Amino acid sequence: MGPVNGLKVIELGGIGPSEFAGMMLADLGAEVVRVDRIDSVDETDWTSSYSTRRGRRSIAVDLKDPRGVDVVLRLVEQADVLTEGFRPSVAERLGLGPEVCAQRNPGLIYTRVTGWGQDGPYAQVPGHDINYLATTGSLYGLGRVGEVPLPPLNLLGDYGGGGMLTVVGILAALLERQQSGLGQVIDSAIVDGVSLLTTLIWGMRAQGEWNDQKGMNVTDGGSPFYDVYETADGGFVAIGAGEPQFFAALMKTLGIDDPPEQWDRSRWPEFKTRVAETFKSRTRDEWSAMVGDPLLCISPVLSWAEAPHDAHNAARNVFVDFEGLTQPAPAPRFDRTPASLSLGPPMGGQHSEEILGDWGFPASDVQSLVDCSVVRQRDR
Repeated sequence: MGPVNGLKVIELGGIGPSEFAGMMLADLGAEVVRVDRIDSVDETDWTSSYSTRRGRRSIAVDLKDPRGVDVVLRLVEQADVLTEGFRPSVAERLGLGPEVCAQRNPGLIYTRVTGWGQDGPYAQVPGHDINYLATTGSLYGLGRVGEVPLPPLNLLGDYGGGGMLTVVGILAALLERQQSGLGQVIDSAIVDGVSLLTTLIWGMRAQGEWNDQKGMNVTDGGSPFYDVYETADGGFVAIGAGEPQFFAALMKTLGIDDPPEQWDRSRWPEFKTRVAETFKSRTRDEWSAMVGDPLLCISPVLSWAEAPHDAHNAARNVFVDFEGLTQPAPAPRFDRTPASLSLGPPMGGQHSEEILGDWGFPASDVQSLVDCSVVRQRDR
């Protein structure tokens, strides 16, 4: 059960953003069928994207065989959404491009998820999260003064600007379809999504409030009141105290009774040194004891292992244990139709016969497709 319960989604190829979008839709109640390569049934090791494949079933289809392409098109006839993560024109070469699919199902939301987008000079160029961040200017602003730009894992591109943007586009297209009765093609590109996420920075630049040199601004580690500081035991605490009342509370906590004017940027470097020295006078846990003060924006920097056990995270079940794996719980939260985890990550071809049967393929067709290896079922 979930807010999009009954939605039928086909996930055709792709990892990273398209896979994350499929995970989110599955968390929210959609029936997501992942079309895997025919040889995926022989794979025994899992990729790093193991957990983001949760919530869907897998069918292994030979897309080099016209009969395999027809299997997918028969699924398309019943689907609400198709996502594909190939480079531009690959789906067309397979016989599964948007025009062909629209002929089978005019209401299909056909979603193309890439890094560079469907057109432009880089459309056919290989790339990863870090490349899209670099090209949009986003990577340039990440890191400390005098150091090389620091990649923010692959959260900003693949999952923020890619996967979540894709889900927003799909849900918007589904709303529009309620009025028009028609589907449409969505060009969901990480370069577009990452650029969109930086809208505030562009606005601040236009107003002269943002310094293009990284590590010199309010929220990029340049200010003494919005940064991460090392503690006496080698741990770290994060401070966010931009508003005057929070800044005043921070100064009082640190025992600094003669701070410079908060927004005097010329004083930030020297003042940061003073703040850093103060934080190194106590351990992380000693500073963490102050968490909960209504005027003090302070948090311990927790490790991956520690985060699920934080009091707040534990109380809200931000992380859950599901099928032997600790992982983030579905979000956001709905009061009437809560999202939930129903299936673990599928192995390639794990549900091939089951999917075909559930989607209305006659038993004789299923058996024939398996017998001729157009569809493969992983041994149970």
